[in-house]
Amino acid sequence: QVQLVESGGGLVQTGGSLKLSCVFSRRTFRNYHVGWFRQAPGKERDFVASVSSSGYSTYYADSVKGQFTISRDNAKNTVYLQMNSLNPEDTAVYYCAARTGPSRVAVEYDYWGQGTQVTVSS
Repeated sequence: QVQLVESGGGLVQTGGSLKLSCVFSRRTFRNYHVGWFRQAPGKERDFVASVSSSGYSTYYADSVKGQFTISRDNAKNTVYLQMNSLNPEDTAVYYCAARTGPSRVAVEYDYWGQGTQVTVSS
């Protein structure tokens, strides 16, 4: 059974930063493309960023380019999402997900974490 566990969420003021982590349970972690998605109350789950299995290629939603940075450490089976200059519009539950190829589409991902709440106060 594949498990992904997110951490690092919390409450932060506007302009602050958070770094999310997603730990992957399988040793085959390095074979998977990993994405971050977010879902605000009453809204759809939106693509935020993703990283290739090697870590060399990264993809971002236009809304977070230059603000968020995705990275991975295959030795630690972990993907990170560094979020800077946060604003209330970034408030959402953030999920990491994995699949065996790049995609920006949530339904194409095979494995999901339970999510971590990020709340940005004004």
